[in-house]
Amino acid sequence: MIVDNLDLTFIAAKLEALEETIIAKLIDRAQFLANTDIYKKGSSGFSEDRSHSLFEIRLIQQERLDARFGKFCAPEERPFTRNLPTPKRIVRMPETGLKIKDFDLISQSKEIIKRYLELIPKMCNDGDARDDGQYGSSVELDVYSIQAIARRIHFGSLYVAECKYLADPKGYGTLILEKNAAALMEKLTRAEVEKQIIIRIREKTASVQQLVNRLIRNVIDPDVVAEFYKTCIIPLTKNGQIAYLLNRVI
Repeated sequence: MIVDNLDLTFIAAKLEALEETIIAKLIDRAQFLANTDIYKKGSSGFSEDRSHSLFEIRLIQQERLDARFGKFCAPEERPFTRNLPTPKRIVRMPETGLKIKDFDLISQSKEIIKRYLELIPKMCNDGDARDDGQYGSSVELDVYSIQAIARRIHFGSLYVAECKYLADPKGYGTLILEKNAAALMEKLTRAEVEKQIIIRIREKTASVQQLVNRLIRNVIDPDVVAEFYKTCIIPLTKNGQIAYLLNRVI
């Protein structure tokens, strides 16, 4: 995602635009059963790999392909997989305005997977492949979902943190030098803004599902998605912002 304007209002609009993508991906995944076996190590069906789950194998293979195409050259595209291949194409990234040497320092990827897997039983109907036979589709949509979630979290971690720093370099600079993470968290938190985001997520989730045929479509409770934003996406974004600020070159 190209950013040519380090203005907080502009960045917030970019983040808002990512909401529809996340909601759409979660709704797509919810059309399949929970299929809990796809998350169990050794149950992938790949005889040559007994150490990973089907979900993990699908994610690894997707990110190896993405890496070759240069996806992870973008600051907000933080991978879940280590030791990825280098890009096989020439990638020219525009100036970001970010002041951090290693973008992986803000990565929340490990926690994103944990929280996402906790979300599955809340939005998917209980059941297994013996009922719907769709393991492959389920893990494909899992990968697309967590990548969309990670993109939003890491974009907010990087660019919102930099915008807030630029708005008050003295105030943030002092706390950074003190390595005062608690004070930084208090300073960057905007409770009223977070409340409005959660309300908007609930309304969007309800709106996009309003006219679906419930005979064939599983409808996600808007409160489930709103709660996921409240307890996962927003907190992990702020954790990433703290990591950015504490590692920012000042």
